[in-house]
Amino acid sequence: NRVILMTDGDFNVGIAEPTRLKDFVSDQRKSGVYLSVYGFGRGNYNDTMMQALAQNGNGTAAYVDSLQEARKLLRDDFDSALFPIADDVKIQVEFNPAQVSEYRLIGYETRLLNREDFNNDQVDAGEVGSGAAVTAIYEITPAGARPSSDPLRYGAKPPPATGGRELAFLKVRYKPPGGATSKLIERPIGAGDLRASLAAAPESTRFAVAVAAYGQKLRGDPWIDAGFDWSAVTDLAQGARGEDPYGLRAEFVQLTRAAKDVKGS
Repeated sequence: NRVILMTDGDFNVGIAEPTRLKDFVSDQRKSGVYLSVYGFGRGNYNDTMMQALAQNGNGTAAYVDSLQEARKLLRDDFDSALFPIADDVKIQVEFNPAQVSEYRLIGYETRLLNREDFNNDQVDAGEVGSGAAVTAIYEITPAGARPSSDPLRYGAKPPPATGGRELAFLKVRYKPPGGATSKLIERPIGAGDLRASLAAAPESTRFAVAVAAYGQKLRGDPWIDAGFDWSAVTDLAQGARGEDPYGLRAEFVQLTRAAKDVKGS
């Protein structure tokens, strides 16, 4: 069961207080009713509220600003938003200090969980729909490279005897839709997963990195390299367009060019 809410997020009838709204949505989620939120309008549009309601409702949040975006959300991607194949999906990555001295997760600020919550099946997490994919991007500093801060005196620990060459260890927990007990998938990330350069990475990875860089530059993140300018973002996205039957990646390339015109001036 899923409710599809289309709104500008400016609630002025019924329950309007943000905390009460989120509690109401959470209670309905526990009864098996999911909530997805599609936003419309400008001016009084409340994106923060939309995201909070969708996250508490085990659903998706999106903003509809054009006919093309409506087609994407309500036609092309609707199955993945409507039919969950995994509930409470949690991803945990442990980096090997012998190979990685620092790491930074890009994005997902509103979805972070405490380490101890990973094995707690009572803690709510995100859902994955049919045909959907989830991408997490980490920026790392290899061991031996110059770190961005002073090294920890007591923080490093020796890797296990079998994991000296592992880059990281990946764990994924999920529940079957409607289930109460999670299942665990885990595997090491090793040399076979590495690429010598960004140019040698898969097309989907290169495009995802371009999108992440675009978002970081828009919000003025201080960590992104100053030499990675708007032209570099455009070139990376353009080179990873691949098959683009609906022109969505081409539209993103145009967005990077528009951002360069605005931010560059």
